[in-house]
Amino acid sequence: MDKADIIARVCELLESGEKTSGAKLININYPFKKVDYVKRNYSKAYMLSIFVRDGFTDRYSGEKLLFPPVLRILSEIYPKEFPFHPNWKYNESHPAYWDLVPTVDHIIPIALGGTNDKENLVTTSMKRNSAKSNFTLGELGWYLHPPGKLENWDGKLRWFLKTIKDYPHFLEHSYVKQWYAVAKNTTIT
Repeated sequence: MDKADIIARVCELLESGEKTSGAKLININYPFKKVDYVKRNYSKAYMLSIFVRDGFTDRYSGEKLLFPPVLRILSEIYPKEFPFHPNWKYNESHPAYWDLVPTVDHIIPIALGGTNDKENLVTTSMKRNSAKSNFTLGELGWYLHPPGKLENWDGKLRWFLKTIKDYPHFLEHSYVKQWYAVAKNTTIT
């Protein structure tokens, strides 16, 4: 019996006055399983360690991603061509902010019992993270792509570090400064 059929049968049971049988059917075939909320607040250093481990590769698509403040610097240089909105408003930010900025996602969602262990965390784009939500990879027909290799693609992290060295005024922006504080201590070969 699929999920819709279960609910349809529960409705039939209610209609025939069998409320208890409906509850039993739900509890056996389509139970609610409460999952305790697990706080998901990662430091930039922790996030960067995941991005570096995954080679700035979206593990759900295999596409290249960028070190987050790279786009912010481009928005400072090209405000009309590369707009940025502080709340990431989609229609006021360049689409690259959703397509190319990495974030950390749970392979098995926390809502479905996943953990905050590094083995359950992967790099993905903001757009794919939003699309995946609390679905499993199987439900979406997605699979994990292999991590990238930093020697092939570093998300423009080296470019970022060189740009800050050459143009330190970009550190006046707190977002750039926060990421720089973490990146300057990162060893990439």
